[in-house]
Amino acid sequence: MAELVFRDLGFERNNGRVRVNFLRLFYTYLEESSLEKIAPFEVNKNSIKFDNVPESTARRKFEFLLSNAFRQLKNRLNNKTTFYIHQSSGIPLIGTNYFGLIDRGTNIIEVKPITSCNISCIFCSVDEGPLSRRKADFVVEKDYLVNEFRKIAEFKNSSSIDAHINAQGEPTLYADMVELVRGIMSVKGVKRSSIDTNGTLLTKQLVDELAEAGLTRINLSLNALDPEKAGKLAGYPYNLAKVMEIARYIPAKMDLIIAPVWVPGFNDEELPKLARFAEEIRAGKNCPAIGIQNMLNYRFGRNIAESVPMDLFYKKMREIEQKHNVKLVFGKSAFDVVELPELPKPFRKGQVIEAEIALPGRIGNEKLAVAKDRLISVPDCHKEIGSKVKLRIKRTKHNIFLGELLD
Repeated sequence: MAELVFRDLGFERNNGRVRVNFLRLFYTYLEESSLEKIAPFEVNKNSIKFDNVPESTARRKFEFLLSNAFRQLKNRLNNKTTFYIHQSSGIPLIGTNYFGLIDRGTNIIEVKPITSCNISCIFCSVDEGPLSRRKADFVVEKDYLVNEFRKIAEFKNSSSIDAHINAQGEPTLYADMVELVRGIMSVKGVKRSSIDTNGTLLTKQLVDELAEAGLTRINLSLNALDPEKAGKLAGYPYNLAKVMEIARYIPAKMDLIIAPVWVPGFNDEELPKLARFAEEIRAGKNCPAIGIQNMLNYRFGRNIAESVPMDLFYKKMREIEQKHNVKLVFGKSAFDVVELPELPKPFRKGQVIEAEIALPGRIGNEKLAVAKDRLISVPDCHKEIGSKVKLRIKRTKHNIFLGELLD
């Protein structure tokens, strides 16, 4: 008997098919008839057994079936097609804001392991959540992220690297989050790590595990203390009491910053309340207790209100500070941000290059192309996956590339 055991896969029979659950959030199907061609089989929670066949043969044939099935990988929150980005995928982790790694020329390296969210905030800048209009989701292999992160850290050659785990969505949906943190914190030069989260999926056990893995700060997106306002801003069923309870627990394990978004006309009166709550629970030991973000309008975001120019935003924050005797405005120095060399860019703006279309994008007819170990977003692209194309580079800032299709 050959027994194949997996850490990230789970199996269950389902009407002539075997449902394959992957990293908790994703699923695909294998036909029972295809599995029976390998050998008679049975499935358990995290393993599949084949009778009267060598393990090497069973594994080779099963992995072939699984590879094909992963082309139909879905996200159980929204049933959207999902693409698994792994070390053998041929997909770089630099070049897009959707997933992977971003270096903006400082000691902070952004880590984006997943897209998708469990709530639908009415101000979401990237239109995420169960009500999202985004067309595809992505999830990245943990080891691939850690290995590529290590390369950037080595390039920067600093002893004060800060890993900031954020996502186009909710990072704690990522099943490998604890091990991702552990892997990142093992990289030479990494001093701090943080994660952006809406807090709804945090538990005391998960906070404990993240702290043990080395996470140094949680940035908690708590936008109101009034239940009605908090629920309206979340745009989806939202357990405010649970989030507040976990917020009180976090400071005993690691640093915490309450990070609301100011949505003019929606949570103006909540900001001083949130500042006092942050002080009450002793957030901000090595960082500000609260960090209010200005809601900005984005072309593909949920622009529920008109964004406020940054000078007026800071004016408003100063007014709240004086009126309520709270501290809301902090400089970059509060987060120990320092400039460091940025990864070299293989393209310059205006350059015409050859690339290969590798993935669908998330918006409209967008595709993602690959060239010189970078991803390039190509809007309004009618080319099929695998097509060779010519692009004119329109954007290169921070190694995030936009290309215009020329043929």
